[in-house]
Amino acid sequence: MLVRLLYASRAVDVSPAALESILSTGRSHNTGSGITGILCYGGGMFLQALEGGRMAVNNLYGHILRDPRHKDVVLLHYEEILERRFGGWTMGQVNLNKLNATTVLKYSERPELDPYAVSGKVSLALLEELMATAAIVGRS
Repeated sequence: MLVRLLYASRAVDVSPAALESILSTGRSHNTGSGITGILCYGGGMFLQALEGGRMAVNNLYGHILRDPRHKDVVLLHYEEILERRFGGWTMGQVNLNKLNATTVLKYSERPELDPYAVSGKVSLALLEELMATAAIVGRS
């Protein structure tokens, strides 16, 4: 059974090296676990969608909850799915600071996305638009 999980967290370390560590760890782990997804980052926040088997996604989310690189982890959305939307990425990435403000304003009160202030469905709609407009990099 496939599931999609969407969460937000705050970065403990916002350095480029810390971000690269999260991305490389995710990509190497996710390939073997059958997990795909997207990691959006900006303003010290992460917004991530994970897709895969229920146990694999749940286990990864449990790891993220305990990961000292994340704080204020909040589950935004969880659903059983028929097919993956982000199946082309072991861990695609989006720098939210580089997005056009009008794209973010479609889904948020301010031009800076705050996933803590919007619904999980709104955050998922933004991710789908980013995918449709080729704003996601790191395709694997």
